[in-house]
Amino acid sequence: MMRDFHVHTNFCDGKNSPEEMITKAIALGIKEIGIVHHSYTEFDDRYCIKKDRIDEYINLINELKEKYKKDIKIYCGVEKDFYSDCELSKFDFSIGSVHYVKKDGVYIEVDESKEILINAINNYYAGDVYALIEDYYQNVGNLVEGQIPTIIGHFDLISKFNEKGDIFNENDIRYENAWKKAVDKIIKKVNVFEINFGAISRGYRTKPYPNQKQIEYIKSLGGKFVFGSDAHNLNNFSVSIEEYKDLLK
Repeated sequence: MMRDFHVHTNFCDGKNSPEEMITKAIALGIKEIGIVHHSYTEFDDRYCIKKDRIDEYINLINELKEKYKKDIKIYCGVEKDFYSDCELSKFDFSIGSVHYVKKDGVYIEVDESKEILINAINNYYAGDVYALIEDYYQNVGNLVEGQIPTIIGHFDLISKFNEKGDIFNENDIRYENAWKKAVDKIIKKVNVFEINFGAISRGYRTKPYPNQKQIEYIKSLGGKFVFGSDAHNLNNFSVSIEEYKDLLK
């Protein structure tokens, strides 16, 4: 059964309405879909839901559940950023994600652009990319402190712009130790990780994250996986569906 548990809409930085995304998923043969929004972050509200629209979002998704119940199972979810204050109990499920590291009082986006990432390495970490990676993975590991998310979202987002290895060496021991430490902490409380296709549909990568080595390590500790297109418009679904069957193998 094809499922996609990471679909955004125009309640945050998506381009299409929830109903448009749902009807597109039905047309593609998806049988279960998780609609999410980026939780509100006070320091950066460009991309996230506005506080006064959360109840509206929940009510609409619940209406669509009923309307399309014969065609698709719909879950009302939230993608909670590490630096966001959000009550998870309101939703059917939650994705815990890290999009920033905080250094010297500044929130640094790790997935906005390659230029922003490289500038952060040079300006805030004195050129030490692995120090930034360690801070990122410390945040990832800490996703399971406090409210516990259902799913760990796009583990290894720090590698979004690094498929060619020109920002850091993915075989470096500091990188490996950092992500393994995060997995070891997470797996004690959450054993579901997302395989995320978002960077593929946007042209940054040809493979999803986490990478194969990380997937095998997570599996060895009893971890499980769900697939997420991280779709922000109607065209973002295609990558997940095209590779779905191969990944299931």
